Amino acid sequence: MTQTHYDDLEIQTPLDRSTRLLGQLPALVAHAQTNTGAFADILKGVDATGVNSLAALAQLPVTRKHELLARQQAGRAADAFGGFSTLVYGKDMPHVFASPGAIYEPEGNTPDYWRTARALYGAGFRAGELIHNCFSYHFTPAGSMMDCAARAMGCTVFPGGIGQTEQQVTAMAELKPAGYIGTPSFLRIILDKAAEMGIALPSVTKALVSGEALPPSLRAWFKDRGIAVYQCYATADVGLIAYETSALEGMVIDEGVIVEIVRPGTGEPIPEGEVGELVITTLNPAYPLIRFGTGDLSAVLSGSCPTGRTNKRITGWMGRADQTTKVRGMFVHPGQVNDVMRKFPELSGRARLVVTGAMANDAMSLHVEAESISDSLLERLGTAVRETTKLRADIVTAAPGSLPNDGKVIEDARSYD
Repeated sequence: MTQTHYDDLEIQTPLDRSTRLLGQLPALVAHAQTNTGAFADILKGVDATGVNSLAALAQLPVTRKHELLARQQAGRAADAFGGFSTLVYGKDMPHVFASPGAIYEPEGNTPDYWRTARALYGAGFRAGELIHNCFSYHFTPAGSMMDCAARAMGCTVFPGGIGQTEQQVTAMAELKPAGYIGTPSFLRIILDKAAEMGIALPSVTKALVSGEALPPSLRAWFKDRGIAVYQCYATADVGLIAYETSALEGMVIDEGVIVEIVRPGTGEPIPEGEVGELVITTLNPAYPLIRFGTGDLSAVLSGSCPTGRTNKRITGWMGRADQTTKVRGMFVHPGQVNDVMRKFPELSGRARLVVTGAMANDAMSLHVEAESISDSLLERLGTAVRETTKLRADIVTAAPGSLPNDGKVIEDARSYD
């Protein structure tokens, strides 16, 4: 019987999975407090033994990418990783990579360090196949992420990297890889070049793509050419987060991370189905990021994957959570909007700050969901906005459930013509 999942972790009961993941949290927190300068500071005073549930985890601060970068920059003379890595240069750290910023990420020497083999398997790759890897091998870790994963699951890798399109076509035609890894746009460029050269690539029947959007029209274009294309969602900080399967119904969350969806600008988890910021805790002792704010928007889907995988699924990438906007020379942050709304627990629906007007003639309006609002509450809301943002905003009521579920806390609707 053909195995349809990578390992038995993918078909655990939800209770067994929760027990496994949450059971590792106390030791992970204690390890991070003891062995990383950053979390010794961030989690100062936290009793690690008490961090054994999602509710307890949600009480810890979120560390967002800009804070990680700031700590790296501040401590770079002594530690390039800003006190987040437990590894040091040498055999335990074969590579160092850089993301835009620059944020430096260590790579450990464990097999499939970034845990992306699970995504390759979900996309149909199997041991004994040749994979043509067109992610970049320099600066960013994408190429190494996939290379390590492919070799860990018993595949051979052609490190194509990016560029040199004609040579990519020739190598594919002569080596006959089973599939492609890289961005979807570069795969299309390769296939267009192959058609121009009059070269068929019949061996390439599957692909795992990431780093860019994959519109349905482009997926269909690949399918028409005999290539089944799947996506995965990974970052240079935490590795694999989620991946598509043959069901093509959302992305299944990886087994090595704990995922929370929080209200943008806060660390507060929101109900299943609501769009918010993805916050990840990675169970990686080498680089133990605890409640790392990715800055990406997504939502948890109900139910489980039709392939039999039992972990939760997310919708995939739905935009950026950092909606900081400059209004009349002042920066307005999503967290400020949430600070205002926390003062009014009777308004439990969604809220959205809308910025309108033309350049240099900005206006703000705070849209809140409510059946009705008294004049007194309208006045207190307006005062709270002024005190928090130092700017005036009109208060607009919206019917309960009418504001879009898209994760937007601040909407910039200004005209820049």
